[in-house]
Amino acid sequence: MAELLLGEADGNTIAEVYLAGNRLNLDVYPNGTRQFLVLYNSHREQVQQVEFLRLNCNEEEIGSSLTIIPKLHWLKSLVLKGGHLWDEYGMCQRGWVTTLPAEFRHLLHLTHLDLSFNSFTSLPECITELKQLTVLLLSYNQLAALPNSIGKLVKLTFISLMKNQLRLLPRSIGELVALQRADLSENELELLPDEIGNLSTCTWIDFSGNRLKTLPSSLANMTSLRELHLHSNQLVTVPVNIAGLPNLSRLDLQNNSLRSVPPEIQNFPFVHLEGNPIGETESTEEQVHAKSKETTIQHLGSNADSFTITAEGCNIVLPCGIEIHFPPEAVSLAAVISCKVMPPDPQQVKLRHHDFLLSPVLELLPHGIQFEKEVFIWMPYIPHRSDHQREVVMRTFNGKWTNLETKDSKSQYTACCSVLHFSWFIVISRLKENKCTVPAEGTRLFSSVNSNIKVIFPPGAVNESRSVKMQVLPIAVEELHELTDDQDSLVSPLVCLSQNSTYDFLKPVKIQLPLPSGVTGLNLDRSKVHLLHGDPEIEDWTDITNQVVLEFTHLYAIFEVNHFSWYWLWYTTKTYVGGIAKKVYERLRRWQVNFLALQRKRNPEQIFLQCLPKHKVESVCKNLEKRYWGPEPSDIVEMFEGEQFFAGFERGIEIVSDRPDCVDGRISFTFYSHLKNSKEIYVSTQADRKMQSVKGQVSFYRGSLPENVPEEVAKKRKGPDSMWLATLPIKLPKQKSRLHIESRKESYPPLNLGDEETGYLTEANLGSIARRIGPEWRNIGINLGLTYSLLERIAFNNRDDMDKQILEMLFTWAHDHANVSGCISHLIRAMKESDREDIAEEIESIIELGKKKYHESIHRVGLSQGSSNEDSANGMV
Repeated sequence: MAELLLGEADGNTIAEVYLAGNRLNLDVYPNGTRQFLVLYNSHREQVQQVEFLRLNCNEEEIGSSLTIIPKLHWLKSLVLKGGHLWDEYGMCQRGWVTTLPAEFRHLLHLTHLDLSFNSFTSLPECITELKQLTVLLLSYNQLAALPNSIGKLVKLTFISLMKNQLRLLPRSIGELVALQRADLSENELELLPDEIGNLSTCTWIDFSGNRLKTLPSSLANMTSLRELHLHSNQLVTVPVNIAGLPNLSRLDLQNNSLRSVPPEIQNFPFVHLEGNPIGETESTEEQVHAKSKETTIQHLGSNADSFTITAEGCNIVLPCGIEIHFPPEAVSLAAVISCKVMPPDPQQVKLRHHDFLLSPVLELLPHGIQFEKEVFIWMPYIPHRSDHQREVVMRTFNGKWTNLETKDSKSQYTACCSVLHFSWFIVISRLKENKCTVPAEGTRLFSSVNSNIKVIFPPGAVNESRSVKMQVLPIAVEELHELTDDQDSLVSPLVCLSQNSTYDFLKPVKIQLPLPSGVTGLNLDRSKVHLLHGDPEIEDWTDITNQVVLEFTHLYAIFEVNHFSWYWLWYTTKTYVGGIAKKVYERLRRWQVNFLALQRKRNPEQIFLQCLPKHKVESVCKNLEKRYWGPEPSDIVEMFEGEQFFAGFERGIEIVSDRPDCVDGRISFTFYSHLKNSKEIYVSTQADRKMQSVKGQVSFYRGSLPENVPEEVAKKRKGPDSMWLATLPIKLPKQKSRLHIESRKESYPPLNLGDEETGYLTEANLGSIARRIGPEWRNIGINLGLTYSLLERIAFNNRDDMDKQILEMLFTWAHDHANVSGCISHLIRAMKESDREDIAEEIESIIELGKKKYHESIHRVGLSQGSSNEDSANGMV
């Protein structure tokens, strides 16, 4: 490896650039493109021999570099990628490159070209002149089409065009006779050319996330195909001859619109058909959605807040994905509609028990407008992860929030409703609701959550028909035991009954509840049975066991009531069951709270949780980004229930990173609220919690200070702000095991790094420094001058222990520079460039202390220059 030390002419910056044989990886260095220009001017002959080159396209100097690259005639691999920077929303920023100089066609030896995460809207013709190209990566660009000349790349074996805007493929795609793998996922393809079947050598192809409705029968000619990915399209048919592909081992057809699949295909074990409406008839909503595609489609820009509708009808698509379909003749005269998509206001959006908000608030104005035909609204939402059976419902506001008849939408995670006038709209998740109309002749109501729960209305229970609703909250035995810390108590599901009348029933209504798990009519102890009546208004529970006649069968408890409320069957030896039930129910209620999670750079094991209003999140992030890193804030930083809310969160924090709303590191946190203070919080996995106890505490409340706040917590309140939100530190679990110096001595021989002028660092000093370094160790290694490939090898060899990665990196550099003058200054500078001023200051302190002791020892033995002069003077006297 030849090391080149380069400095700019003005002397303000000095960068170390390593030319490792025929490789030049400059995308890992700050200002790498600038250093490429300097390097080419000062070491032109060496650079022109480079065969592998990587540059960062997020740097402005990339344009000047593009003019030089065609002069590197021996290039075999060229990586010009963006995506090295992120915007304020956590999204990768595209590179600056939009085209390439025509001279790129002179790179006759180029076989690998990566242009991902750039801003190409069309493919430069010079690329199709690279006849030796075998790998072409163009993912995350803005390509709308491919040129016909793409067929010239006859040696191409892999092409990636994922996440572009391709609508059609040229017929010349079939001329890529050597192609083995192709990724065309997440584009806008609506049709595939028949020539796609000419790719007889292709073994893997991905068309997922497009708009394909049909497939060409020529796919059956791709005899080498092993995997065909077609999920998340709009396929309504599949050609039966695909079943004849001899090597096919995976056919992914999930999340399409297939209502029937040929048995020749459906019977294969490697075919995936989940998410298709197989066997179902077309719903009304789908018919409307299909017709809406035939009307005029108008996509609103991000700055547009109104649109015009006419008697011809139209289909409006908002930037956030909301669609509004106006059928023809919905209005007789042209009308202007205003639209707003707003974060929910906790004062306005009042959720009910066990409800979760899944969407922002959509407001359509004017509110009073009346339509002559129903207008359909499709609202995308974030699905909720819940143990209980739930359903998605759209709500509108007309003095209070009321449920709309919500239809199952064709699109995943999209709710649909139809309305005759406009207002505010939201999407929520609630417990499944069963309802019926009770006539004078009586009826029965069954629960779809638990078929053992039913309500029997006898004839004559009502004079006039009335509507009755039922919701059921299942409660697992383990959940109850964890909440009560009582292994002997058991409960039935909680049944919530309501009606649209304030009058009692004229005849008793019979309710059947299943006995708690493990209890039967054979082992039942009636002294342990407690039937509780719940009042949803005051959230209180009353033991009514002695006020009703309880009958028991082998599996059920049956009783009669004259009015509706909540009913809960407990099986316990406790005496005051109502008070226990109240506390358990408070803990069962879930509150969605979002917060800012910040990890300290100086101590990566420490994390702070901070609840913030949404409008303050970005400013807080910017102020703290130099001191913290870690999880990003979630998108909604509001609380939607309980204005007089106070809670400590326990049972661990569930960090869900695979949800659809989590993009590029943004994580959504959902908690169980237990309405108790000073409970333990774990920011770790379940496995970590079993291995060791890593604890912390967080308290949170909103509104005026509750009366029941413990005194030690109330003292921590700062200032008169009634919206005060407490923030307390939490310890993260330690990384595996922190190695002690004794164990390091066995692996790393002692050393004295430095010299008498700059001072020395011993092995023990380096061990102390290593303990201060966290996940940023790679960046430190790069600033120390270690190659990217060496750091990757260190990471792989010690992939299960970050401590060893850090030690290996630090001691590898130390032993290579043990006899290099100025290595200590180099180490201090690398720490500062890595934003670790604290470690740099520690090294300087160690060095100062070492030099002080060194000079004191010299003075004691009479070897210092000062003592020699004094002795000479005394001798002369």
